[in-house]
Amino acid sequence: MPLIDHALKLERFPKDPNLQAWDAADQYLLRYLDENQLLKPDTRILTLNESFGALSVALANYQPAMTSDSYLSCRALLHNLNLNKISADQVSFYDSLSMPKYDIDLIVIKIPKSLALLEHQLYQLRSLIKKKTTVIAAGMSRHIHNSTLALFEKIIGFTKTTLAWKKSRLILLERDFDNNKGQSPYPDEFVVDIGQDFTISNHASVFSRDRLDVGTRLLLENMPASDQYHDIVDLGCGNGLLGIIAALVNSQARSHFVDESYMAVDSAKTNFKSAFGGGRRAEFSVSNCLTDFESDSVDLVLNNPPFHQQHNVGDAIAWQMFVDARRVLRKGGELIVVGNRHLAYHAKLKKIFGNSQQIASNGKFVVLQSIKK
Repeated sequence: MPLIDHALKLERFPKDPNLQAWDAADQYLLRYLDENQLLKPDTRILTLNESFGALSVALANYQPAMTSDSYLSCRALLHNLNLNKISADQVSFYDSLSMPKYDIDLIVIKIPKSLALLEHQLYQLRSLIKKKTTVIAAGMSRHIHNSTLALFEKIIGFTKTTLAWKKSRLILLERDFDNNKGQSPYPDEFVVDIGQDFTISNHASVFSRDRLDVGTRLLLENMPASDQYHDIVDLGCGNGLLGIIAALVNSQARSHFVDESYMAVDSAKTNFKSAFGGGRRAEFSVSNCLTDFESDSVDLVLNNPPFHQQHNVGDAIAWQMFVDARRVLRKGGELIVVGNRHLAYHAKLKKIFGNSQQIASNGKFVVLQSIKK
């Protein structure tokens, strides 16, 4: 079994030469599989929550299946398979709204940032775990909490953690087949009052799943309206609430919802239909920012950018969102951004657009506007 950092070429997607595309938990898991002889020629493998496909690429000879809520993770997988001259057919990809229908011998779970997503996945996995199935979770020690272990024990069964290695741990799971209580509570709903009540449905991985976050509320209270908006994009749409309210106050505009999360886009689609029934049409895209949009094609982009990719904090995604927004906006078009004050988005927007104006603020968040000149 090759060590990832010695035998494979792996890159993050979007590419970041300063950060590696694997962690010690990936290496620990591969070493454990090798030392315990858990891999046979016909072993059927399923991985969950890989960020960049490192495990699936390393195990490609076994033709594994990989499931993820992230479109970027899917792109990273394809990119890294190609880097190592491995056919894309060697790995099957399932988005987070689906699972393989065949028996699995080895299930590998990378611990996700969202405990709700993990809970949903564990309920999904119950039907896939047979008596012969080996289930192992892997993560950096700082990401494995008592609540994580309690969730495994509640839904799956007996849980044992390994000793730490390079600040990572493995969780070895044994299914309690007498425990079939409960089912996934997701998608769930909450009601938000923004002049009128909206019932918002959210899949497990959606940001601010159980409440309206303060930044989003601030932007909703300052939602722009203009007869000049023909195409409006909710970029990084989450559950779609920003785009829905924008559609409500700009009744003649076409609405576009974009996110890299399959669960987010599906939630936005459900919520838009709930708000408008069949009376309004919108486009929904799972994509890498605005890659699929033509230049000079929209009038308003609404954006509450993420500042992390899984457990990794950074501004690379926000930067790409801003650059993409400038490209797709028509002349005179606007990018409206909400974010924490300390993230200093105004400096990035001035560098990209040449201008940035604060249009609203509270103690923690600011709403910024940049115009394409």
